Amino acid sequence: MVPKWIKLILAIFLLPICGGAARALWLVLHACGSADTTWVPFLAGAACWIVIFLLLPKPMWLYVLGHEFTHALWTWLFGGQVKKMKVSSKGGHVLISKTNFLIALAPYFFPLYVVLVVGIFALGNLIWNWHHYLVWFHLCVGAAYAFHLTLTFHVLQTQQSDITSQGYLFSAVVIFLGNVCVLLFGIPLLTAKVGLLNSLGWWSESTGMIFHWLQRVL
Repeated sequence: MVPKWIKLILAIFLLPICGGAARALWLVLHACGSADTTWVPFLAGAACWIVIFLLLPKPMWLYVLGHEFTHALWTWLFGGQVKKMKVSSKGGHVLISKTNFLIALAPYFFPLYVVLVVGIFALGNLIWNWHHYLVWFHLCVGAAYAFHLTLTFHVLQTQQSDITSQGYLFSAVVIFLGNVCVLLFGIPLLTAKVGLLNSLGWWSESTGMIFHWLQRVL
């Protein structure tokens, strides 16, 4: 296990990269702003979910299921084993054979239900040619991503062992970068207005500008 003080120092050094990622995301959003056929249903889906989130009981069992399954999925990705998983509306846990900071923090930046929506649509489009249902696809993606953001923010209002085990600043940096990476890759794929290489190039350029500014200041 890496000591928390080392993770704290690493998190501080990663802050300029966070700034570069934020600027790159702004540039991507600006470049893709004219994709009305994507943004209108996406935002409509997000708005529908937010109304449900504010007015109806929160589906915590569904969120906890996705949360614990994301731990399990990332454990499998790193070659570990999942021995036991428990899910309830009040919380859950998963017993795994190995862990690291990505496995611990994945549920806070990896939108599992968005990935499921994309996977189902991709399979349906491959088999049945669902191209004419793109509007509904974008609507569902917007609702699923809003589900991820709102309920992640909701559970972060309480103390989470995933966060405390990694340190607050380090966890915040990883969660921020993870969510921004999802958007930097996802938005170009959804809108087809910007290439992935452009997103990465803007991130690299923006981070370089911040480091250059810090070098002049310091």
